[in-house]
Amino acid sequence: MDIFLLCVFLPLVTVAWGQYSDYNYGPYNYGDNDEWVNVYRQGFNFQCPHGQVIVAVRSVFSKKEGSDRLWNYACMPASQSLGEPTECWWEEINRAGTEWYQTCSNNGLVAGFQSQYFPSVLDREWQFYCCRYSRRCPYSCWLTTEYPGHYGEDMDMMMYTYDYYIRGATTTFSAVHR
Repeated sequence: MDIFLLCVFLPLVTVAWGQYSDYNYGPYNYGDNDEWVNVYRQGFNFQCPHGQVIVAVRSVFSKKEGSDRLWNYACMPASQSLGEPTECWWEEINRAGTEWYQTCSNNGLVAGFQSQYFPSVLDREWQFYCCRYSRRCPYSCWLTTEYPGHYGEDMDMMMYTYDYYIRGATTTFSAVHR
């Protein structure tokens, strides 16, 4: 009887394990806590390797450092169900000192960020690096509730479920708090 059960369940386990391994990319790797993509008051350009998208964002705030933030990102390969990236591009720049809301155009997914700090307004301008895949990304977009409730709070946002992607972002700006 034990050999019969083994013969019945072994193929099922093999199929299940094969499906699981398509989506098992391990934990998010930000690198060491001290490895930020920027230093305070400096610009940066971060892009995921080809075929990968942003799945986690970490940020810490410092009022002492010009009301600026350190940033770090984690990438992960996009689902095989999306196919291969067909094109990637930089979206329009979101200017410093203003509120903005932006999603990647043309059904794109965020695969990188470029940012420049402006000391005159104590704020950053942003530009998204977006990639479109050969198969349309099924989505219904909504803003996540995983964001700092106060401008000075640290942030650590992760896509805990596979097939959830970052498509854009929004910000607030206060001339009082900068």
